Amino acid sequence: MGSIEAYESASGRRYRVRYRKPDHSQANKRGFRTKRDAELYLASVEVKKSRGDYIDAAEARATIGDLGEQWMTAQTHLKPSSVAVVESAWRLHVRPVWGTRAIGEIRHSDVQQWVSGLSAGGDGIGKAKSPALVHRCYGILAGILDVAVRDHRLASNPARGVSLPRKVSKEHRYLSHQQLHRLAQASGRNATLILLLGYTGVRWGEASALRVKDVDLTRRRLHIVENAVFVRGEVIVGSPKTHKRRSVPFPAFLDGPLRDAIHGKTETDLVFPGRFGEHQTTPTIRQNSWFDKALAAAELSPMTIHDLRHTTASLAVSAGANVKAVQRMLGHASAAMTLDVYADLFNDDLDDVAHRLDEAAALALDNVDAPSHPEANSVTTTHRSDPR
Repeated sequence: MGSIEAYESASGRRYRVRYRKPDHSQANKRGFRTKRDAELYLASVEVKKSRGDYIDAAEARATIGDLGEQWMTAQTHLKPSSVAVVESAWRLHVRPVWGTRAIGEIRHSDVQQWVSGLSAGGDGIGKAKSPALVHRCYGILAGILDVAVRDHRLASNPARGVSLPRKVSKEHRYLSHQQLHRLAQASGRNATLILLLGYTGVRWGEASALRVKDVDLTRRRLHIVENAVFVRGEVIVGSPKTHKRRSVPFPAFLDGPLRDAIHGKTETDLVFPGRFGEHQTTPTIRQNSWFDKALAAAELSPMTIHDLRHTTASLAVSAGANVKAVQRMLGHASAAMTLDVYADLFNDDLDDVAHRLDEAAALALDNVDAPSHPEANSVTTTHRSDPR
């Protein structure tokens, strides 16, 4: 337990509370007008310590800038490409506004005003931000404050419960078989790569990191074990996006083109290297790339290389593939995720449900006798004599 002692001040007698913090260091608080106030404060400290709810006021003076750098360093679970976008949001949008703010001074209304400002372009840093960027910036600030709560610097996170802008999913672009083959023909030396992307659904980074030993021509499988991403001017090779290796089937007509692509190469050579044997970088990161030229030559409207992954999903579903197979092929975490991402591909299923319900209802009604009309029933009525 702590202790209470009286002392004289210019304003008269006051009381000081001395106690030990959970880390056993000494602390004190002075200025209580009555001994009872001092006793109540000491009792509340002891209760908070026993519950594990004790918050050191000095710890709440830590700034977002200091804690944010520690938080960024701890994001080792993220892929390099994800770290890059998070670091950019922290450096450009979070730290300039919150860096010098003590965490104990931040209020829920402050965070809400900042989020609203980001959405409307009223944050003083450029134009209105996209919902995705607003969510990312908010997630960084809220994540830093979550750690502060777990470290007992704060009693609760003032950022939680803030209203965020609604994310609007970008409309997917799908190519037909004819359009996909036309695009491949217009891609020249990258024709086989385009067909592979459009018929297997592998990500660009997975295709560019594909090596000869990862192509199983006997079973017609691609073994996805690496992912090459372009981050801050360099290509970084690591594990696939979900950190899980997978096996992806490819259609028989790609057997010949893939044999040609790996002919004369060693097992560790890239299947689709750049002109100097290096990993190819994403063609849609710059304008007028070979992909843009191929789209124009094939008379197709602009799209990203990632849209070929959406095309795979579309062609697979239209061919009758079940959701679980599509999920495994694309490397999604679950079939539910596949359904959420590509819900628009199953609109025909909704029509089919309505059609089947209509048929079932018609069959059920045919087997039920039509109800007789009440007026058709024979009713005997007894008339009373007129009392008059």
